[in-house]
Amino acid sequence: MMVIKYNDAIIVIDAGLMFPEEELLGIDMVIPDMSYLIENKDKVKAVLLTHGHEDHIGGMPYFLKQFDVPVYGTRLTLGLLSAKLKEAGIPRASLNVVAPRDVLNIGPFKIEFIKVSHSIPDTVGIAVHTPVGTVVHTGDFKLDPTPVDGKVTDFYKLAELGEKGVLVLMSDSTNAERPGFTLSEKTVGNTFEETFRVAEGRIIIATFASNVHRLQQAIYTAHKFKRKVAIVGRSMLNVVEIANELGYLDIPDGLLIDVDEINRYPHKQVVILTTGSQGEPMSALTRMAMSEHRQVEIVAGDTVIISAMPIPGNEKLVSRIIDQLFKLGARVIYEAVSGIHVSGHPSQEELKLMINLLKPKYFVPIHGEYRHLIKHAEIARELGIKPQNIFVVENGQVLEFTKKSGRLAGKVPAGRVLVDGLGVGDVGNIVLRDRKQLAQDGIIIVVLTLNRESGDIVAGPDIVTRGFVYVRESEQLIDEAKQKVTEALNKCFNHGLLEWSAIKSQVRDALGKYLFEKTRRRPMILPIIMEI
Repeated sequence: MMVIKYNDAIIVIDAGLMFPEEELLGIDMVIPDMSYLIENKDKVKAVLLTHGHEDHIGGMPYFLKQFDVPVYGTRLTLGLLSAKLKEAGIPRASLNVVAPRDVLNIGPFKIEFIKVSHSIPDTVGIAVHTPVGTVVHTGDFKLDPTPVDGKVTDFYKLAELGEKGVLVLMSDSTNAERPGFTLSEKTVGNTFEETFRVAEGRIIIATFASNVHRLQQAIYTAHKFKRKVAIVGRSMLNVVEIANELGYLDIPDGLLIDVDEINRYPHKQVVILTTGSQGEPMSALTRMAMSEHRQVEIVAGDTVIISAMPIPGNEKLVSRIIDQLFKLGARVIYEAVSGIHVSGHPSQEELKLMINLLKPKYFVPIHGEYRHLIKHAEIARELGIKPQNIFVVENGQVLEFTKKSGRLAGKVPAGRVLVDGLGVGDVGNIVLRDRKQLAQDGIIIVVLTLNRESGDIVAGPDIVTRGFVYVRESEQLIDEAKQKVTEALNKCFNHGLLEWSAIKSQVRDALGKYLFEKTRRRPMILPIIMEI
């Protein structure tokens, strides 16, 4: 999520989401912290979207609950966004379709949209002309000479902008570590053909639902080899429906069948397009691999193509699914051993070409991990951009530019907001710390009833545990733990400690010390004291 501000006018470029990392236990998704924008609500004039991937539009339903501003994006991007807004119960939003080469005037900004290639159709870069100079935001891009839809990057417009003068270039850094050029998406089509030619049974292709070009190539290849196509997975069905309706997918008549019909056809006449290329636990491919899918069961002779790279952190999930598919007798084709996936992002030579075309005065690498930003900054230095004119920034840092200068100018509130179920931002570090402790060492609940006047224990102490020890095999440990609780209570009363918080603290300390000595574990201890 990028904010560009001039005087009292703000425009926002993209508002995406992130999927939770392993340590974010129970979290469904992560969205940007929008508190800076909420503080400056009256200054926000518009949102500009570069393309329809989740990491660029996934935060929009949360954004539009707070802001009533126009949104500008290409037809497919807004088609995908509309479906998300409908699901989120936001029926009214000002969505405005733009096309490459369109020009908008929003407050002091003149906006131009530039056609670029990516792994989803209708992707654009954005040039923002301001009174102090032009800022170019590439969005996600690759310089694909043979894109599946035939719509190549607008090199002329990029060169024209470079000729007129670019103050700041903000460029995609995701593949900054990779030398050479990123292969064309069409190479995947060739690999599909080779695989289809030798496959005897069903072919199951798992890829990102939003990779419309990949879906198109799978559909073309299935049609060529006289196979029917079934779609499995809710997000895949949504994207195919929207892309087909808007004319971004060309599906021959009679090619698509319902997943319930696949058993009516010989295996060599069936292709299944599915979600789950990242090994997500609830995805269709994972349920197939675990033999838990209601409609599709993997059998010996199936060919499974995983047409995606594991996102960093998902490698274990993906390799587990691959192993499981092999165990079921499937032939599995995955990126590590084939040309079944190409990236949608630019490698080093394309990054150099983008910088050379635009010839910016200042350079800001964006997108990717921090190491990618550093690598991209090195590339810019090699091309002659002065080190003092290159800014590697983190979320929340502010860059201030004039016609003649650029500098870091402080920070604004930024970071991540955790979405858990219907709660947005109500799970923070303390809740996550508790979840981690519960996951690692479990919980012990101590329940007892006290006579407030005499200090006698009327009932208990009873101990309930979850995720700590197996109670039936640890009776001695539990009995001794009860004894420690009783001793701690007696100590409190002997010293005249009658405050609830003091009693609970003593119980917690005594029990925690004892259990750590005996088990070397630190479960969460929750004393519940009732009085009569």
